[in-house]
Amino acid sequence: MFEQGMIIQNRYEIIEEVGSGGMSVVYKAKCHVLNRFVAIKVLKLEFSDDKTFVNKFRIEAQSAAGLSHPNIVNVFDVGEENGFHYIVMELVEGITLKEYIQQNGRLPYPTAIDFITQICAGIEVAHEHNTIHRDIKPQNIIVSRNGTLKVTDFGIAKAATSNTIASSAMGSVHYISPEQARGGYSDERSDIYSLGITLYEMLTGRVPFEGENNVTVALMHIQSEMIPPREYYPDIPIGIEKIVMKATQKKPERRYLTANALLADLHRVALDPNAEVGVIGTMMSSTAPTIQISEEEMAVIKTSSMVQPEGISMFPVNRPNVELQEANAALEELYHEDDDDDEEEDRYERDDTSGDIDPKMEKIITIGAIAATIIIAIIIIVAISSITGAFKKKPPTTEVASTTEEVKTTIMPDVTGLTETVALEMLDEAEIPYEIEREFSSTFEKGTIISQSIAKNEEIKDGDRVKLVISKGIEEADVPDVVGMDEETAKEKLLNAGFQVEVDEEYDEEVEEGLVISQSVTDVAEKGSTITIVVSKGEEVKVAKVPNLKKKTVTEAEELLSEAKLKLGNVTQEYHDSIPEGKVINQSVEAGLEVKEGTEVNITISKGKKPTTKTYTASFSGVISNASYTFNEAEEVYVTLTLKVGEASYTLIENYYGEANFPIDLSDISNVEGLTSKEASLIYKVEDENGNDITGHFTSSGQAKLKAVEQ
Repeated sequence: MFEQGMIIQNRYEIIEEVGSGGMSVVYKAKCHVLNRFVAIKVLKLEFSDDKTFVNKFRIEAQSAAGLSHPNIVNVFDVGEENGFHYIVMELVEGITLKEYIQQNGRLPYPTAIDFITQICAGIEVAHEHNTIHRDIKPQNIIVSRNGTLKVTDFGIAKAATSNTIASSAMGSVHYISPEQARGGYSDERSDIYSLGITLYEMLTGRVPFEGENNVTVALMHIQSEMIPPREYYPDIPIGIEKIVMKATQKKPERRYLTANALLADLHRVALDPNAEVGVIGTMMSSTAPTIQISEEEMAVIKTSSMVQPEGISMFPVNRPNVELQEANAALEELYHEDDDDDEEEDRYERDDTSGDIDPKMEKIITIGAIAATIIIAIIIIVAISSITGAFKKKPPTTEVASTTEEVKTTIMPDVTGLTETVALEMLDEAEIPYEIEREFSSTFEKGTIISQSIAKNEEIKDGDRVKLVISKGIEEADVPDVVGMDEETAKEKLLNAGFQVEVDEEYDEEVEEGLVISQSVTDVAEKGSTITIVVSKGEEVKVAKVPNLKKKTVTEAEELLSEAKLKLGNVTQEYHDSIPEGKVINQSVEAGLEVKEGTEVNITISKGKKPTTKTYTASFSGVISNASYTFNEAEEVYVTLTLKVGEASYTLIENYYGEANFPIDLSDISNVEGLTSKEASLIYKVEDENGNDITGHFTSSGQAKLKAVEQ
């Protein structure tokens, strides 16, 4: 992708790669405009080619750039270079919360409360700006060296579609909310669920759900109940456990509705770990008070024991039972006696953390539990009856002739999620015609009903036929063998086969750099799942850290380099005003950088201060005149003028002149620079055409004026 030394957008210089994940590679870089170090997160090629993904990524990254909070990694810039899309972020020195937990194990609850409070404070600001993270997990939280936690990866989290979550980002499956696992709508409460799972892991050192594969874990989030943290570690205060249990409710409306509400409870348990917060009354102890049921309620329950479960025909379908309908109505009234209350008031009642269990809620829970037990018993009886014929239709009676013809009515039961055997028995018992289709599903186990064409409780009319779609289980495909291929070819082959690809790198002395050493799956795997390939980095190059050689002597510099397993390269000299003679002024490789062992480092040695010298510049004045010489017609004489400075001579004039050229003006002669002495004299000589010295016929008023120049 990006190489060390590359300059991005004429601004960011790539220093080194500092990390790699499922969707991106992170580099440390230097911003030469603002003179600071930054982190640059670059999308991997397979995501950069997805225009829809890139557009979502850019929009959300720009939105995240508007977030400013001490617990959020600041986003400075978004851009594209040679087809690679990147975001420029604050560089945070530290490790991820996941690594912190792996190094330290489960955290003491005060530390866990401090950490989750910081994370929640950052998420609260994001929610206030209508930005939902959607991928909160310890891997996306950085613990800085000063103990501050910072949330990152807002941009990629938003851009990650359901397809992405099911593939390259499936590491997040341990933290996704049930609605995200279903591929449904997610909002602030989805982030709160992930915060609850993160707090669970900090308190226990484990995630609540583990399975053979990602789909199993996702189903657990939807269907399975979470083991409360105190069952693993009783030393966890009850107040903190209640916060975890409320934040991780299956139904979003039962969780904290806002991050602010969660923060309020976190502040309360920070002061009192056993405060009455979070889920109230859902974890009853063996010493809980006995619930008293009135005679009226007991009568309704007894009556309801004759009520047939919805969709199961226990009695002849053409024989209405008024008593059963009345019993159902009475039970329904007990369950919903407060339905007329304001919905907003009910919402706040669900979030109430003020005290004891509502007696009305106790009553409803108890009645529901008894009714559920009765219904289960009825289902068992119906199942046995289908075998023994105990509930076969009675022959029509002739004791009383009806004056009105009764219309046969059948109601469609809800069979979605049931096994094929149970669903078909229910439909056969109710005499409902059906047809079957089968399709692959990563959500429903093989042999379970995915959907039904007629909704539950709808009336089945004559001629109606319900279509059932039954799961064929997870679609699998053969995984191509890509060992020995180059990285790009291997990725292309796996992508074409319907898989996502994640790349790890390792040094290998035998496998050429860039070729695949191994792959995580070699036979068959779920379509769309991630196959990890390990690519050779070639033979491991041992590196050494360059020492600081400044102000060292040549001997000292050579010794330091030798200790670091490096070599002294070329040694040059130059003058320097502050560094003493013989000491190192600079070095060719910056101190602190890691380079290959044996690398040569060139140095420049000081020659001390540059000495100052004084020179002179000569300028000229005066004339050479003809005093008594008689020129023949067209005759010219040869004139020479020489400047004598110490042992040096400078010829100023050497030419022929006619009678009309006299006097000769010496001020026209150019200055002579760089003279090393101020003792100078002018010497002139005149010869006729035959070479005879006739200097005596001429006079000179010429002078040389010398001016000192310091260098």
